[in-house]
Amino acid sequence: MTPRVRRAAVISVHTSPLAQPGTGDAGGLNVYVWQSALELAKRGVEVEIFTRATSSADQPIVEAAPGVRVRNIVAGPFEGLDKRDLPTQLCGFAAGVLRAEAAAPPGYYDVIHSHYWLSGQVGWLARDRWRVPLVHTAHTLAAVKNAALAEDDAPEPASRQIGEQQVVDEADRLIVNTETEARQLISIHHADPERIDVVTPGADLSQYRPGDRIAARADLGLPADEMVVTFVGRIQPHKAPDVLLRAAIPLLRDGTADGRRVRLLVVGGPSGSGLAQPTALMDLAGEAGVADRVTFLPPQPPARLATIYQASDLVAVPSFSESFGLVAIEAQASGVPVLAARVGGLPVAVRDGVTGALVDGHDIDTWTAALIEMLSDRDRLTRMGVAAVAHAQRFSWSATADRLLDSYIRAGQAYRKLMRQRDGRGSRSFGTGRLRRLRVTS
Repeated sequence: MTPRVRRAAVISVHTSPLAQPGTGDAGGLNVYVWQSALELAKRGVEVEIFTRATSSADQPIVEAAPGVRVRNIVAGPFEGLDKRDLPTQLCGFAAGVLRAEAAAPPGYYDVIHSHYWLSGQVGWLARDRWRVPLVHTAHTLAAVKNAALAEDDAPEPASRQIGEQQVVDEADRLIVNTETEARQLISIHHADPERIDVVTPGADLSQYRPGDRIAARADLGLPADEMVVTFVGRIQPHKAPDVLLRAAIPLLRDGTADGRRVRLLVVGGPSGSGLAQPTALMDLAGEAGVADRVTFLPPQPPARLATIYQASDLVAVPSFSESFGLVAIEAQASGVPVLAARVGGLPVAVRDGVTGALVDGHDIDTWTAALIEMLSDRDRLTRMGVAAVAHAQRFSWSATADRLLDSYIRAGQAYRKLMRQRDGRGSRSFGTGRLRRLRVTS
């Protein structure tokens, strides 16, 4: 008989699934945690999400959806903490997590799923205290980000790389978005391939779907006769919106080869190192004399974001690294081709030459040429848009949840076997004992 997962503790320390993606540190991780929780709840799994409270107005417990509960743990000041400061609050956060479980009956949770290395540190402790398996999703790795830094972007600290190694060594199951990410875990952190599951993220296919482009533009106040190139994401060097803007400047000034005017639509807010110069992108547009051709919008809720995709001719994802690239799937589900950097999981999210195009590197002239090629053939864009919808249907949150549940069950089976072996030897150590040395890079 296959064991049943009744209740999952999901840990997301640094950002809440209830936060608006595109603000602060909220992004694809938030969408992943929220959408997978909703789908797991549909399968009868009660999901409790532990996150750090960032406002005095946050209720300790939020019944966010049927079967999905969010626990806001007070750990440190509500505001003013950068993500890099959060390791100082992990003790307080872990205490809040353990106290919540202590108030429940024994064996309350069947599995812990931690997201990002900070959460993995807490999950590691909770796993040993509760004697349930720890499943971990890194989402990004410090070594990978540091190997592909944008100009003037700050590298991830050595402490993060050490913390990631500890979590990789201790987790009972590791979930990655793509085979590329699996190979990175193995080569950088010496992860056991037998403990890795590849689970691709998805898109809300009921929300993101093709629509009336003219009506969408009218709703957004955009001209109907322009070519619209859209960027959706946090405004920070790592996401490279400046690369896209610089590459688009010749088109914003002169239009396409057949005379159609081009508009760049930027949707998102400053984040991370981008907070040091929150108006840098607007300033760049002004200095280039194209400010009237660039429309800036703040982060948008899903329904509004769907309209934005539908209004676009092309969505660009120029990031320096992406573990997957949810924006690319959402755009394609909406019938819009994607121009993306050939990094991380984007070659999985985008079928090069079929649903969009991949660009090697971040050379401005190369990106300009790619934009011109894409926008100069309207028939090709239309064909790519049709193919994009079909491609995106392969990526649903329902399928993601099914594979997550399979991974939880495998983690539980392996963990119980390990515990029986250790209990038989009289061991008092609940950890995996797989700790390895990591050569820290910068």
